[in-house]
Amino acid sequence: MENPNSKNVYLSDARDKGRGVFAQRKIRKDEIIERSPVIVVPRKEWETMEETVLSNYVFDWGENDEDAAVALGYVSIYNHSYSPNAEMQELLDDYVIEVVALRDIERDEEIFVNYNGSPDAHDELWFDVVEDAERNPA
Repeated sequence: MENPNSKNVYLSDARDKGRGVFAQRKIRKDEIIERSPVIVVPRKEWETMEETVLSNYVFDWGENDEDAAVALGYVSIYNHSYSPNAEMQELLDDYVIEVVALRDIERDEEIFVNYNGSPDAHDELWFDVVEDAERNPA
């Protein structure tokens, strides 16, 4: 059944990663894939929530990352890659995160973002990263 929430993406099982976000149709480079509103959690309030499961799904937020943000929509479900095909852009004044295609993405292709923020960043993360060749065999 088609998901009425999005014409661009759908959720599905992502091998060895739980769920992932996949292209519902061909998405062109620089196209906005998703525009997700966020709920800002002030740092003082976030401190009481850091030990919960939410800590793996929130984003640093603010000019100096002083707060946290809970993204609505699918934004917290995109899987990580050091070779992403999309990136997240925080629009602080609009309280929105946009997911934008870095290259053309084919229908049914999984959409990946780099959890470090910048598509080129290779900083270590809080989990073991599955290499791209293992995840997306040719």
